Formats: sequence, C-alpha cells, structure tokens
Amino acid sequence: MGRSSTKENKSIYQITREEKGLTREKASELIGYISPERIEKIENAKVNVQPDDVMALAECYKTPRLCNYYCAHECPIGQKYVPEVESKDLAQIAIETLNSLNRINREKDRLLEIVEDGQVTADEITDFVSIKKTLDKISLSVDTLQLWIDQTIAEGKMEKDVFDDQSL
Repeated sequence: MGRSSTKENKSIYQITREEKGLTREKASELIGYISPERIEKIENAKVNVQPDDVMALAECYKTPRLCNYYCAHECPIGQKYVPEVESKDLAQIAIETLNSLNRINREKDRLLEIVEDGQVTADEITDFVSIKKTLDKISLSVDTLQLWIDQTIAEGKMEKDVFDDQSL
C-alpha cells in the first residue's frame, strides 16, 4: 500500500481518493485507462483536468459531487452558469424545496403583473429580482435532489435501472 500524503492544500480529487482509501495505483487499476501519473498530475493541478477524467474519477470514487465541483469551479462555461451544489440530506432538501415553492406560489400573481406587458419597468425591478432569486432557489433545490439521487445510486442504496424506469 502507498504511503499517505502529508501535503497541505490538497485538491478535492486527492482528498476524495484518500477518503475512499485508494492509492493512485489502485484508482488507476479500477478506472482502467487513467495512469497513476495522470491522477497525480490532476491532483496537483499540473494538467488541466478533462471532463472524461472527472467522470471516471467520480465513478471510481462513487462521488458524483466531483462532477458538479468540476463544472462550478474548473469549466469556463460552468463557472458562469453552474452553481456549486452542496450535499444535503433528503429531509433538508425537501424542506428547502417546499419553502421555495410556497414562496413562489405567493409571488406568482406579481410575476404575472410584471411580465404581462413583456417588459420589466423601473418600478417592477425590485420585485422581479426577488422572484428570480426564489426561482434560483427552486432550481438549486432540484440540482441538490439530483445530486442526492446520484450519490444514493453510487452507494448502491437505490437501483439506477428501477429509478430510471420510474422517471419515464
């Protein structure tokens, strides 16, 4: 077994691998096509990690949040459009989702008033921004739920095929 790193400021990729108790060599063996040297370069930011690399590492480590991390922090498009999703338990996700849905339910009439004429005027902008923030929270709740589902499947607590069949 390889020795443990004492390096400070480890990347999320190294931290995750070490949390799973894997050496670079074992991770490379499990993945099948990424060398231990490439894993070391990814972990130490000596190369630009590629989406396929992240997908493979996330699958190997059974940690789907690595994909969201990559999109939110390392992908130029994702940095602009993809929020980082925090792992939460299902009850917390449900509470936050229902709270946001209740809020938007109260705001829907105002949204209709604002957009009725196809423009947002100066006197409507404050309400419009508030409504957009509520919609952003709903979107983040959906993303958080998807991450929870992906993690639950990765941990073998839910069958992907059964879940996919139910989603149709």
